[in-house]
Amino acid sequence: MNAIDGLKFADMVRMGAHHLHQNADYVDSLNVFPVPDGDTGTNMNLSMTSGAKETEAHAQPHLGKTAQALSKGLLMGARGNSGVILSQLFRGFGKAVENEAELNSRKFAAALQYGVETAYKAVMKPVEGTILTVAKDASKAGVEKAGQTDDVIAVMEAVVKESIASLKRTPDLLPVLKEVGVVDSGGQGLVYVYEGFLACLKGEALPERSSVESMDELVNAEHHRGVQGFMNTEDIVFGYCTEFMVKFEDEKVKKHPFDESAFREDLSKLGDSLLVISDDEIAKVHIHTEQPGEALNYGQKFGSLINMKIENMREQHIAIVGEDHHTKPSVDKKDKHPYAVVTVAMGPGVADLLRSIGASVVIEGGQTMNPSTEDIVKAIQDVEAEKVIILPNNKNIVMAANQAAEVLDIDAAVVPTKSIPEGLAAILAFNPEATVEENSRVMSEASSQVKTGQITYSIRDTSIDGIDIQKGDFMGLSGSKIIVSNPSLDDVMKTLIDSLIDEDDEIITIIYGEDVSEEQAEAMANYIEQQHDHMEVELYNGKQPLYPFILSVE
Repeated sequence: MNAIDGLKFADMVRMGAHHLHQNADYVDSLNVFPVPDGDTGTNMNLSMTSGAKETEAHAQPHLGKTAQALSKGLLMGARGNSGVILSQLFRGFGKAVENEAELNSRKFAAALQYGVETAYKAVMKPVEGTILTVAKDASKAGVEKAGQTDDVIAVMEAVVKESIASLKRTPDLLPVLKEVGVVDSGGQGLVYVYEGFLACLKGEALPERSSVESMDELVNAEHHRGVQGFMNTEDIVFGYCTEFMVKFEDEKVKKHPFDESAFREDLSKLGDSLLVISDDEIAKVHIHTEQPGEALNYGQKFGSLINMKIENMREQHIAIVGEDHHTKPSVDKKDKHPYAVVTVAMGPGVADLLRSIGASVVIEGGQTMNPSTEDIVKAIQDVEAEKVIILPNNKNIVMAANQAAEVLDIDAAVVPTKSIPEGLAAILAFNPEATVEENSRVMSEASSQVKTGQITYSIRDTSIDGIDIQKGDFMGLSGSKIIVSNPSLDDVMKTLIDSLIDEDDEIITIIYGEDVSEEQAEAMANYIEQQHDHMEVELYNGKQPLYPFILSVE
């Protein structure tokens, strides 16, 4: 095969997404820490599914246009660091081929390599032995093979062969992988995508493939659970989720020249949660409005409407969260603020705590459910603030938050908090009179001063940093390092407390989870008062899953 066009590339994307979907659970199992929030496979699957859906909607013979669709779908659907890096790989790929109707072997290999360069630039401190390394080695092999043959299939074979070889080498580059006895999870996910590409080119079927539609149901379910629980049905001001695409027509565009900024500005008058993405042929629109007909009529000024979808969000909201949520506190849509602090957390008690000290919106997410770039963007747009600070509170959400800040057309900054205690410290340092830049600096400094402790449980037997861990054991983490593992929650908690507190500390905050009783939490508070009588203890019922205790020491 001497070249591939856009339709063939769309088939490759679909099969790559299918293969990753089939093996997402296995990719999850490769996460180094045996915690229940190891979700690399889930994040990559949801990200790739979003890209595949967009590609299917925009697939056309021109390869550059199809690749741009994949890039856009991945960008907005990216979840977690692995999903964001995957989106950057194909963002660079799409940029490299945007003017190409088809790709020969050399251009295909060069585009893969350009995607790697884009991904490396997107990561502040690239770590070798990860998905980045696998992508880099694979693209290099592809370029070398393309210098020897015009056969695209042969190039893809070289890419897959080297990606597998590189994946096997990841434990030699990251000692923790070798210690635990696994390869890099993100790299494994990329191998599955590339294997799907190759199977498509060779006309080979992959076993037990699922449809893009069935995977899309998972994306929608995650999205709905993440953002719907913090509002009341009656608070939905713009009740119709309206999505459509405008296929530009020459005669109409001559009469009404299309300008994306002006198009977005005009539609913004009809509602909120507006997203507009366009290229030379199509504009994609998502808007929440009370007048979906007016939005459609406006779009028709520039061309014909395709892929229209209008959903009643009030009915959806009732179905998703149930009537019980109608009485939950929510963001007051009428109370507009020039500044907003948007943060991420799991557990209704943790969310209430964050809101009580100044968070404008709490996106439900974190362990096991990382919000996507689009989730974060929509939550920010719903607030309608002029300036925003984003607190991800999880290291696997920082990159998606950064992408959201780039997509927004308002003054926004990400304070890269990696835990709930860091997020709490950052919010307490927020100054509504300061600039975004000043707040970012001060809040980052405040978050760096707090010590974080967390307790969760092991999902498998392993050994890390000389600590033997049995499945079902409780594990105490100081920062990101596991320091103790024991079947007894009380023993792990006491060991963790003693390791975190020193003579200069003054306050310890205990946030206890949904499986911990108030009596258990108070017993731990009593232990601190007896063993560390210089400490002031604050106790909160966070009701968070998976982590029985979260500790903040200052």
